[in-house]
Amino acid sequence: MTGPGSEWLDEEAGPLVRAYALTGGRARPATRGEDLEMITVVVTVGRPAPSPEIGPEHLAILDLCRTAQSVAEISARLGLPLVVVRVLLGDLLTRGHIAVRRPEERAPDVTQKLLREVLHGLERL
Repeated sequence: MTGPGSEWLDEEAGPLVRAYALTGGRARPATRGEDLEMITVVVTVGRPAPSPEIGPEHLAILDLCRTAQSVAEISARLGLPLVVVRVLLGDLLTRGHIAVRRPEERAPDVTQKLLREVLHGLERL
């Protein structure tokens, strides 16, 4: 396996050790990143100065998110588990390096007309 953080993976340790190392043993994102759903859209808002807290995977996410990407796309494109991506995104969000647009929760507009159409459709079955 190649790519960001591949130095953490060897044939004997396996992918779990790599995920643990990438997140510093954390299984949950920082508080601000807890509700990052798979369809949440992420975009880079700034490039951080090099620091021990910002690793190569963080930088790969920032590069990828120069154009808006969903959390699921980030996970797939970097080949990282979703839980790891959420933790890394939480780090970046807490530090103000990314902006997120969460999906809107809207109640469906149920009208009498819609209900009548559904009823007529069922009756035709």
